[in-house]
Amino acid sequence: MGKLQWSSPEQLRSLLCELVSWESRTHSEGERTFPHKLIKKLQENEYYKSNPNFLSLHEADPGRNLVTALYKHPNATDTVVLISHFDTVQTEEYGDLENLAYQPELLTKELHNRKNDLKEEARIDLESGQYLFGRGTMDMKLGIVVHMSMIEKAIIEEWPINLILLTVPDEEVNSAGMRAAVNVLVRLRDQFNLTYKLFLNSEPSFTQKPGDENYYVYSGSIGKVMPAALFYGKETHVGEPLSGITANYIASFLTQMMEWNPLFTESDRGESTPLPVSLQQKDLKTQYSTQTPYQAVALYNVFMLNRTAQDIMNLFEQVAKEAALQCNTAYKAICAQAQVEPIGEVRVIRYQQLFEYALGKLGKEQVVKLTNDVLSNDLWDERDKSLRIAESLMTRCRELAPAIVLLFAPPFYPAVNSSDDPLIIDAIQNLKNVAQEQFGLAVNQIHYFNGLCDLSYVNYLDESHGWTAYEQNTPTWGSVYNIPFQEMSQLRAPVLNVGPYGKDAHQSTERVHIESAFVQTPKLIESLLVKLFKDTNKK
Repeated sequence: MGKLQWSSPEQLRSLLCELVSWESRTHSEGERTFPHKLIKKLQENEYYKSNPNFLSLHEADPGRNLVTALYKHPNATDTVVLISHFDTVQTEEYGDLENLAYQPELLTKELHNRKNDLKEEARIDLESGQYLFGRGTMDMKLGIVVHMSMIEKAIIEEWPINLILLTVPDEEVNSAGMRAAVNVLVRLRDQFNLTYKLFLNSEPSFTQKPGDENYYVYSGSIGKVMPAALFYGKETHVGEPLSGITANYIASFLTQMMEWNPLFTESDRGESTPLPVSLQQKDLKTQYSTQTPYQAVALYNVFMLNRTAQDIMNLFEQVAKEAALQCNTAYKAICAQAQVEPIGEVRVIRYQQLFEYALGKLGKEQVVKLTNDVLSNDLWDERDKSLRIAESLMTRCRELAPAIVLLFAPPFYPAVNSSDDPLIIDAIQNLKNVAQEQFGLAVNQIHYFNGLCDLSYVNYLDESHGWTAYEQNTPTWGSVYNIPFQEMSQLRAPVLNVGPYGKDAHQSTERVHIESAFVQTPKLIESLLVKLFKDTNKK
């Protein structure tokens, strides 16, 4: 029997600090090199030297890779996938301490010299000695550490179950890593004859409100979609304002109706989605002039529990038509007062309709060229490109203006929930028992993880094919953005999230609770996995 390297609280703390020191901000060079360093770390285990085909890098997109490490018991097919992400958000908010953001021990020590600069709750936590500060300590490199510990223990103790450690880049922006991982998981299932029994993520336990000290596990994850709009008016000179209609004027009506609109609220199992808000609104003028802005765009954030993309687009269209009606009424009243003829009525069209109209008018070759011209612009991200493709088509179809063009912009996270699954019900009860008996800790269940999570891309259940509305109305679909819906639906197994307690993710005071991280969470996850294979072997 080998010796455990990643087991004791001291070993886990040291491993966490090492992984955190490998800076891996999304879209940075560190994110590109992190998986190579992790592979080398895992190769320290003799198991992967003897079974090199169980440890692999897989391309997520050019330059970025995800890692899979398989522990395969010779007689087992039941498999648990341990999911994590290794990218972190940026660190500018650390100010002159930015060079210590990835050195948890040094940062925590230095903060004692500056504790009066901290907000009160962070200062109290620092003085308690119960927290380790640093970027990625909480969100979510401790999750990777615990999963590495479980793989090592399974290898040495020869657990009669299979485990896949899966850690991915880009969770913080577009989940490119997890979307690529879906196909990898399907391939691994077929290659090694695996039966997926559980997808276990270890994102941290988030506070529900300031001062919340409760510990949570999550039996699902909230969904998110981003309805977007291109507003296309009619340009004019500021000296003749009523000879046109500004895109900003049109946009103001829709944004007013989208912000905090309760139509988009969903409730399930006593939990509700946050209200929608606008994430961006701007006109597309590139420089100042006295020409009025006739093109503008807006992005709206909408959370989901049970609705599909089709449901959201239908609601979005309903709201947009009401906004257009109000806009037209107000605009006509202004024109009547000024005794001028309106230039037309604002119409509402879906991107799918615009695309089909443009195909008929311009032909496929021209539409493809216009689209490719936008896609080749490296200065624009996936959201910009979605909106600019719509703008490019509308510019060639200006007879449709004034108009509000409705579309989706990336990213899209389907909601997922396994609260009614017998395995999850049993697992959560076991977690509650172990936590109470061993640590005097109360475990609270939340049905939908209240941050976005990579679990959204497994166990996809949509018999109505509501996702087709997403494909049809996302201009970048099939080029710079894809979601493997068909493959996701093949990964049928319940989901669960069990991670460490921490505070202030994405803030300069990000910190993880030391006992939760290095004692409680590893024990809870180990007890969950052991019970799972013991129960399986009884059957």
